Amino acid sequence: MSTDIDVLVLGGSGVDTIVYVPELPLAYADSYMVPPIEQKAGQTGDNVALGVHALGLATHHIDLLGADHEGDLLRALHRDNGIPFTDVPVASGTKRAVNLVGPDGRRLSLYDATRGEGDDRLPPGTVRDLARRSRHAHVSITYPCGHALPILREAGVTISTDLHNWDGVESYHETFAYAADIVILSATALADPHAVIRKIADRGRAQVVVATDGARGSHVWADGEITHVPAVAPADPVVDSNGAGDAFVSGFLFGWLDGQKPLRSAFYGALAGAYACTIPATRTASIGRAELLDWVARLEQTE
Repeated sequence: MSTDIDVLVLGGSGVDTIVYVPELPLAYADSYMVPPIEQKAGQTGDNVALGVHALGLATHHIDLLGADHEGDLLRALHRDNGIPFTDVPVASGTKRAVNLVGPDGRRLSLYDATRGEGDDRLPPGTVRDLARRSRHAHVSITYPCGHALPILREAGVTISTDLHNWDGVESYHETFAYAADIVILSATALADPHAVIRKIADRGRAQVVVATDGARGSHVWADGEITHVPAVAPADPVVDSNGAGDAFVSGFLFGWLDGQKPLRSAFYGALAGAYACTIPATRTASIGRAELLDWVARLEQTE
């Protein structure tokens, strides 16, 4: 069967309510006067789908959505950006979150954990058909996606996942960490990032493990070695860290699927993540292929 999909994204759809606050952590008070509170369609899976699509990769997204206003916003987001979306109806409604964003761009997210979980599933036959048409699958760490992992493996598609701020101990994340070929996570909650990276490499099937570490860059395990990849300074002021990790994933997958080595792919991810930090959470924008490659060329000319 032909592979007309470069990246199949599973899960991670939702709608955020963005609240800019004067500080994080936010001190207790009866009330705060804040800038306009806005609702924005797009959580981690949506952001990755938008990111790889902007980089020129044929993309398809599948997830559970409710028959509600938030679901309509997500359907419109994919339609308006030209990204095919398989919408699986779910009675519990579309996922949503509240993001508190501080003056330095840091984020505190409050997720509604009651929607689209439990016994909900992505249709196995649909997942199987899409996987057989795909070069690669990126899997969000939700219960329905966890149940889809054996189907993806059976179909022979390579798999990536983002464990976000896993602490390296919580057992839930291990299902994804040990089933993926590319594992990306944040070093934020890791006391010893290298130890967790090696744990994933030793216990799973990963070809590459990347722990992103904000302004400190990332730690990349490949071919049995861990290498530090420096961060890239954004071209414009940092205004928001929302979506930076998802952008890193998109940039990495763009490089990896283009046949680049893991360190080069992580460099692409760093550029995409740096770009995302210059975009307010209330906007939807991803770096494009031409812009990323031009940035790469300019940085290499200055070395």
